[in-house]
Amino acid sequence: MAVYILSNRKIVRHKGEKKDSFSNDEYSVPNFRIAKCHFPDHQEPVDTARKKKDNTNRNILDYTLFSEPEKQGYQDVLDVLYSEKGLRPSSLTADHLGGTQRMFYELYREMSSAKERNDVMIFIHGYAYDFDDELRAILDLKKLFIDRTESPVGHILFISWPASGSIVPLTYFDDKASSINSGTSLMRLFYFYSQFLQDIFSNRNLNPCRQHIHIVAHSMGNRVLQSMLYSLKNENILRVIDQVLLLNPDVSYKVFEESEESFNKLPLLANRISVYVNRKDTILGISQFTKNILTPRLGKNGPVNTDRFKEVVSIIDCTFAEDDILNSFKFDVGNHWGYLSSSMVQHDIFQNLYGTDRSLINGRTKNSENVFTLTAQ
Repeated sequence: MAVYILSNRKIVRHKGEKKDSFSNDEYSVPNFRIAKCHFPDHQEPVDTARKKKDNTNRNILDYTLFSEPEKQGYQDVLDVLYSEKGLRPSSLTADHLGGTQRMFYELYREMSSAKERNDVMIFIHGYAYDFDDELRAILDLKKLFIDRTESPVGHILFISWPASGSIVPLTYFDDKASSINSGTSLMRLFYFYSQFLQDIFSNRNLNPCRQHIHIVAHSMGNRVLQSMLYSLKNENILRVIDQVLLLNPDVSYKVFEESEESFNKLPLLANRISVYVNRKDTILGISQFTKNILTPRLGKNGPVNTDRFKEVVSIIDCTFAEDDILNSFKFDVGNHWGYLSSSMVQHDIFQNLYGTDRSLINGRTKNSENVFTLTAQ
């Protein structure tokens, strides 16, 4: 099990600390830095500790930033893997690898093993998160997707982008700009990953892993994904993703249109795309009428037209899913966080990640070839 943070937040050295950290500032830098989270010694703070001002940064969850690689490309990774297999001697070890080299190396080693439940999930969060909020979200995601045996996920890549830490509606505009910048950084990461695959799998001595990689984007995290897709050229897209789950996406309901040049590229990237909508989503209703010039949101209204992609794009209506896990005022009124608050939504997500045929996923009523409604089992 491994959880990585990929962040384009500023790097800071907090007073009294000896390690570099990610900043809570609402400011993005051009490139992602990578950190690995540490869980063996992690202990959940009691309620009184959560309220203290010092419950921040590594007091929430410890992590270590990877060094930057001394040179670009993945030849050093190849040399280390060859050496470990006894195919070619090298003075390099894993400790010499930095950044994406180290992360891709570790994931390749893990995913090439015979373990079950070893998939990788790339998670992109929504708006109103500072870095401390992101660390708390990582703990929640680990409990949901790694600790639960119903999930095939064994590793998480958490995309940390500098959304505002405030839920005041005006901050949405700042988040919109940050999401666009972060999407461009994510595009660079995608190309790094494509290069890694080409370098590694062009060699017959290194076997491809047998696990899957999924993308899960919530709310405005879909705008980060959209920005990445804008920047990708069709001819450079490799189908390296299995499932893409768009949870309550805060983007236009027209994003699958050819003229949008964004989500219409997802079928080139992934085997299957699932759009989770809630027609009572209050947060997306506010987004539509106060910040997006009355443009209906994908996560509230569903896509305007997916006929071209109906074989790979599914719409799952979660309007009637009960909030039986988390039912505070925020969840009951917002109807925006079903993946955290509803066991029905979670059950559907797990089956999707396992690749179950969409018509055989239980707990659904089939409305049409690619439209489903979650119903009580």
